[in-house]
Amino acid sequence: MADDLHELTLYVQSKKAVTTFYRPSPSPVPGFGPAPGVEGSVPATGTEYSTRGDESVYFLSDDQARCVAHAEEVASRRGYHVKVIDVERSGRVERLIAEHLRGVQTFPVLISPMGFRLEGAESFSDESLAELMPTELKSARAFSYLKVKGGDLDRIRTQLQTMAEVKEVHLLTGDWDLLVVLDFPPSSGSKRRVLDFVTERVRGIPEVIDTSTVVPEYSVTKFPIP
Repeated sequence: MADDLHELTLYVQSKKAVTTFYRPSPSPVPGFGPAPGVEGSVPATGTEYSTRGDESVYFLSDDQARCVAHAEEVASRRGYHVKVIDVERSGRVERLIAEHLRGVQTFPVLISPMGFRLEGAESFSDESLAELMPTELKSARAFSYLKVKGGDLDRIRTQLQTMAEVKEVHLLTGDWDLLVVLDFPPSSGSKRRVLDFVTERVRGIPEVIDTSTVVPEYSVTKFPIP
């Protein structure tokens, strides 16, 4: 069971159709009850079926169903649980007094544990869903400031980008020239492993004359993750 901080509520609005089809009679027809000792079973012969008109049937539009599937998929990757509520099948009074739904014009509506919400199918993207579900990074991140001397910055950037551990390169102004974002698998992301990489590989670039690296103790991200 998800705790309150990891449970989101997704409100959808289904449509109600009316259909007429054959169903087993809701009450036993004299002389044609269930088979003895088997609850709900149907006799081999003689069973009557009744036609039940105006039977309420609810169905969800494809765009809302897609949003449900998308939200549940992202939630499963980020350690969250999504509770889906169909407002058409909830009590009318409950729907009208629900604080989260005041002013809502379009469904579906996803409410985060902190009260933030997405409204309408067009707002359901990987980026917006990830923002509502911050999660711990499974990999180890590090941030390394670089000072370089002369040289071709485009060539230095290209050299850095060829390294699998380098995820981002940012050009700075001020005391440092570049900021490099590093990412390591959990099994090899110790602080020593990170600093070994910086001193051996990054400083191995001739133009890099100094580095200063920050290795966070704990990281949370709102960005989509694989």
